[in-house]
Amino acid sequence: MSTDDASAPSDTHAGASRVPAHIAIIMDGNGRWAKARGLPRAAGHERGVEALRRTVEAAGEIGVRYLTVYSFSTENWRRPAAEVNALFGLLRTFIKKDLGRLKKEGVKINVIGRREGLPDDIAMLVEKAERETASNSDFVLNIAFNYGGREEIARAARALSADVASGAVLPSDVTEEVLASYLDTADMPDPDLLVRTSGEYRLSNFLLWQAAYSELVFFDVLWPDFDRAWLEKAVAIYSDRERRFGAVSTGDA
Repeated sequence: MSTDDASAPSDTHAGASRVPAHIAIIMDGNGRWAKARGLPRAAGHERGVEALRRTVEAAGEIGVRYLTVYSFSTENWRRPAAEVNALFGLLRTFIKKDLGRLKKEGVKINVIGRREGLPDDIAMLVEKAERETASNSDFVLNIAFNYGGREEIARAARALSADVASGAVLPSDVTEEVLASYLDTADMPDPDLLVRTSGEYRLSNFLLWQAAYSELVFFDVLWPDFDRAWLEKAVAIYSDRERRFGAVSTGDA
């Protein structure tokens, strides 16, 4: 794991690095960013959306194919109702404002997580975004909304169990690959790199199955201040690592 302080990262040219196909980001620190400036938490979330726009653009430009961002967790329902409603409002705004542009730029939007319990208009916007970008393939943006890693695995296990009970799948055929095909990310590779901002050092129930062999990078920078330079710094750290997936290091062979 790597950590870094919130000082401005040095210039890193991602073109000279080994760019991961799939990056996952825990976008943390909106509330602390706002508090440090004497602003309401909602203002931090609004600036966080701006950081997301910058990151989506930068990720596509440097050659990333999949970007998965943690937007709203199943645990976030415990926050004050006003903040939950503000987060819903930001998703509404993001889809309404950015959908047309993302569609033209070849971005495919997936929203992963539970659909049950979401406001009707949010569910309709999610379905619209996925439907209108379904044929795009240049870049995939996964928005984890009302998402929890344990809940996703349990949901996948229930679906697989139902297929076993019906005879569609034999118990002897259940493998890691079969279970993975029931996850929300079934049609994409696992994240190569997982980044968390704000100086916290945990996964917080994000992509627990998929991140089994992801390289983890933690930055002290608060999410509203995240930009292309920070993304490129994360890619440079990733590029310098040797991924062994449980095997022996090539230097030890």
